[in-house]
Amino acid sequence: MNEWKLTQIGKKPKLRNPIFIEGLPGIGNVGKIAADFIVDRLKAKKMYDVFSYNFPNSVFVNEDNLVELPVIEIYYKRFKKQDIIILSGDIQPVEEVSSYSFCDKMLDIIEEFKCKEIITLGGIGLAHAPEKPKIYCTANNKEIIKRYKDCNLNEKLFGVVGPIIGVSGLLMGLAKRRNIDAIALLAETFGHPLHIGIKGSREIISILNKKLGLGVSIKQLDKEIEEVEKGLLKKTEQLSEVAKISALKKLKGKLRDENVDYIG
Repeated sequence: MNEWKLTQIGKKPKLRNPIFIEGLPGIGNVGKIAADFIVDRLKAKKMYDVFSYNFPNSVFVNEDNLVELPVIEIYYKRFKKQDIIILSGDIQPVEEVSSYSFCDKMLDIIEEFKCKEIITLGGIGLAHAPEKPKIYCTANNKEIIKRYKDCNLNEKLFGVVGPIIGVSGLLMGLAKRRNIDAIALLAETFGHPLHIGIKGSREIISILNKKLGLGVSIKQLDKEIEEVEKGLLKKTEQLSEVAKISALKKLKGKLRDENVDYIG
């Protein structure tokens, strides 16, 4: 069985030197908010729907009292000099093997469209909500960090965070094996599971505006904060329940292996 099924939407586009931007859910949903907002404001066109049996075994219940499967989508937007491809979605793979296979699948697409650069987006969880979040960066080589010198990023990430878990980190690591430059932009945000990191997303979008010339209005994001928070918070709460159930199942299995039959 094919682990990741990509359904192409419309005719495959011809893109010019595209940059690949990843923004999937994570700490504060910083990357997802930024990616979704860019897709919406630029009216980016959908290129692929991604489906897998590795997705959480759950559905969302929307405001119309109808169910929705979780989705991951790939969009593109043409510009005069350099196009962009944007990866966004409701979830990301959580199991180690599926996360690796997913990133490899995305890198196949990145190579197919001859992307020379990858930008991953994420958050750094703090014990408190920062008034003006700092943006840190790390990358899979020093040269790409030099190209972002004019963005006033904090390059001293060592010691600030531990391992970068999930697609935002793994995509960079696997890209290095294929000689593709990749950089992560990580915004400070409150580390609570239900916090929505709008401020961090705003700072990341400002950097992408400056570096890629996206022309996305930050003021519009401020106006839509309440609506964005409401929708994301509902999905985050539902996914948190799925995560709790999954963790409990794993714990039961571990304790069963150790001949313990009670969980308190």
